[in-house]
Amino acid sequence: MKLVTVALLALMHSAVCAAINIPVDDVLADSVDDTMIEGGHVGKVSNMHLPITPDNVKGSFKVPLYLKNGLDPESRRKNRIKRSRNMKSLAESSLSNIAPLANVRDYYYYGYIGIGNPPQKFSVIFDTGSSNIWVPGENCRSSACVSHRKFSKDQSSTFVPKNQTIEIQYGTGFIAGNVGSDTVQVSSAVILRNQSFAMTRVEDKTFDLPRSQFDGLFGLGFTGGAEGGIEAPVDIMLRENILQDPLFGVKLYSSNNKGKGEISFGSYDQNYTDRLTWVDVYGDYFWATTMEGIFYGDEPINYLYGADKINNLTSTLPPQVKARASRKALLDTGSSLIYGDPFTLAAMSIRIGADPSSGEISCLDLASLKPFHFILGGKPFTMNPSEYIYHDEENGTCEVQWMPVSEYLWVMGIPFLQSHYSVYNIKDRKIGLARVLS
Repeated sequence: MKLVTVALLALMHSAVCAAINIPVDDVLADSVDDTMIEGGHVGKVSNMHLPITPDNVKGSFKVPLYLKNGLDPESRRKNRIKRSRNMKSLAESSLSNIAPLANVRDYYYYGYIGIGNPPQKFSVIFDTGSSNIWVPGENCRSSACVSHRKFSKDQSSTFVPKNQTIEIQYGTGFIAGNVGSDTVQVSSAVILRNQSFAMTRVEDKTFDLPRSQFDGLFGLGFTGGAEGGIEAPVDIMLRENILQDPLFGVKLYSSNNKGKGEISFGSYDQNYTDRLTWVDVYGDYFWATTMEGIFYGDEPINYLYGADKINNLTSTLPPQVKARASRKALLDTGSSLIYGDPFTLAAMSIRIGADPSSGEISCLDLASLKPFHFILGGKPFTMNPSEYIYHDEENGTCEVQWMPVSEYLWVMGIPFLQSHYSVYNIKDRKIGLARVLS
């Protein structure tokens, strides 16, 4: 992979995926038969019947996102044990390029795209933390492939094989397959012709049902982060001038709100026009920016490990040089938690009275907690206690929504993005963030 440390974090995910919407009666999700997923297994799925028009239609469209929620109490108990073991092992070892990530799937968002002509329907991860498209191939015999929809190249009149194989190692999973190109239909308004994608022939058990009800992945990162030299979908949208405006907006609702979300391609919610704060994207791989600090309430202490030293040393340097030296944070629609270095997270947990190993905290303390302020791209962004603490009301337990990794790259996953509406400007390489309106 182009960046080992970033790539390892790219699918430490639950899943972010989307069904298609333009207009409402064209929503692919509306055509999904309830028999598609029965008892944790995928049933027979018919092809989509959305028309493929002669030319792409430039415009904007919304992709509704659906929230898959919940770990059972026993799984949560095991995850707390993993968190404790991670903290212990990370504290005893030096930081390295390899991130030992725990397999945490608290929730994820899912939806649908079509590949081929006629389109074959797949549920995919719409993921700002990676850049490739892949779905199970018809020759894949892994258990994960058997339990998911598989792409049949013989059923598509527009499929073109390529003499190329691909392997992708994620933090909690591995896939290998063959590359081909075909029409990828994100909606009736946006069609990516001759889009290269991978058809897996091997998938590890990470992608088995019922843990992973998504079939594949739709990366929203840049071409620089794609495996196999494949051009990323967002760069194709930009190059072919498909979108009304070269951007997309992401809205993720929490399960105690509406439990759904949406991605708006080519436009964003105008209610946020005057509320967005823009930060620069760092690098040519994914949607990452600089991270300068973490503050609690109105206290002056910067909890981000090493940040004060870096900030002091680089205070007189040009912005580009300072950015290279700064810590980085990836805005990741596919990560189920916030991931960061163990030193910072331990200090944050201790400050609020949470167990730094298990992440557990007394629910009685929630009312007295203060917000955390994350400094991204030099700008402050706030998370309230109800947003950085997961409160399992059914079982009466509370725990922090962060997990340690042995890396200086932070991942601002679903908990942060549920509290912030985010806009991703593909052309100008900027991210806009605003507190979610109630």
